Amino acid sequence: MATRTKAKTRSRKGKTLSFERRIPVRHAVDVFVAGGGPAGIAAAVAAARQGASVFLAEKHTCLGGMGTAGLIPVFMQFSDGVNLLAAGIGEKVLTRLREAGGTGPDSGATIRAEVLKRVYDALLIEAGVDFTFETRVVAVENAGPGELDLAVCAAKSGLFAVRARMFIDGTGDGDLAAWAGAPFEKGDADGHMMPGTLCSLWADVDWDTVRKHPGPANRHVEQAHKEKVFAHCDRHLPGMWRVGEHVGGGNIGHTFGVDNTDERSVTEALIWGRRMLLEYERYYKEYLEGYEKMELVATGSLLGVRETRRILGDYVLCLDDFKSQAVFDDEIGRYAYPVDIHPSQPTARTYKAFEKEFRSLRYGKGESYGIPYRILTPRRLKNVLVAGRCVSSDRYLQGSIRVMPGCYITGQAAGVAGAMAVEQQTHTRGIAIAELQARLKAMGAYLPHA
Repeated sequence: MATRTKAKTRSRKGKTLSFERRIPVRHAVDVFVAGGGPAGIAAAVAAARQGASVFLAEKHTCLGGMGTAGLIPVFMQFSDGVNLLAAGIGEKVLTRLREAGGTGPDSGATIRAEVLKRVYDALLIEAGVDFTFETRVVAVENAGPGELDLAVCAAKSGLFAVRARMFIDGTGDGDLAAWAGAPFEKGDADGHMMPGTLCSLWADVDWDTVRKHPGPANRHVEQAHKEKVFAHCDRHLPGMWRVGEHVGGGNIGHTFGVDNTDERSVTEALIWGRRMLLEYERYYKEYLEGYEKMELVATGSLLGVRETRRILGDYVLCLDDFKSQAVFDDEIGRYAYPVDIHPSQPTARTYKAFEKEFRSLRYGKGESYGIPYRILTPRRLKNVLVAGRCVSSDRYLQGSIRVMPGCYITGQAAGVAGAMAVEQQTHTRGIAIAELQARLKAMGAYLPHA
């Protein structure tokens, strides 16, 4: 197969070049999944369970994205306090992780990353999903208007292509869908996006002492800034969770201004994040009880990114849907996490606005909003579905649905829908919603209105 990729790479003289190679078509499958984070994992497993042949390309050295390579220490909520919302594949992940001792010594849904890696490996292998690590999607080729034919991947063995009938974008950034021609939005009205976080692991935390001195981790940040511990007074400090007998997982610090669609920006953020943890180490040791002997073990090999592209689909899930606890005819799940938009700047004003929003835009027990299938179907594209934090939503709902349990819900639905479209020889909008809902319910999905 001959493919041509025109790279608008700027040379020192500001010129561009044409780049052409003949590369092998290494895989021909029913469903291609770009990205092996929670959305991609759920999509691949769900599609395979429907009988589709699946190939998944993961750019990192493990599956799981933020929950593994990113070292995020805790899942956000799986339920609305009454009903298990991330049911089906999400529930299976959590159950297996608990059975393997991967949720830490305390109750709750903390994450031991090495255990979660093995859980994900086993899920894909058992489902019969073909996948490779260190495999990055770098380009796409269209068969016609709105219809993809090939995804071009780069790996240690070189460039190769995957031909598929259905494509699922689980990249988080919406790379595949955007390259294929789907419209998208990024950030707020001024283009500002949520900051990233380089999560971390810390040894020798005295959890007994920590429990005796409860309170928010940020309670002394302003004083520490006055005493020149911090270069920036970032009042938003999610904190540290117990993930081992003496080990803490830190969701600590923000890398402001990062854009995960620009590798130069990510490079700066990673350097900044590693350096910034020295400030937080001093803060925890000198201002909080129980952390006096803590020692940094590792930082994530993947930067925690909360926001980039929101692919525009046939419907844009919006704040009004959150407020009304919307119900949709084409519902593929429901979710309940609060609107959680981290401030884009470390100021007292932006943090105060965040606190007000985070307190007010949340639900009581048993309350949730519906997730319509139409947010998975990008405009202009016929055989591409999106899943995870790049689904079609406004910025408010992206701040809710972006977390891992939400990604399981949309990924599971995308996988089943993609397999159905292949099976029935149709496009993403040609499947019967009632049948999709029935298949999802058979997998365990929570669909009370279907």
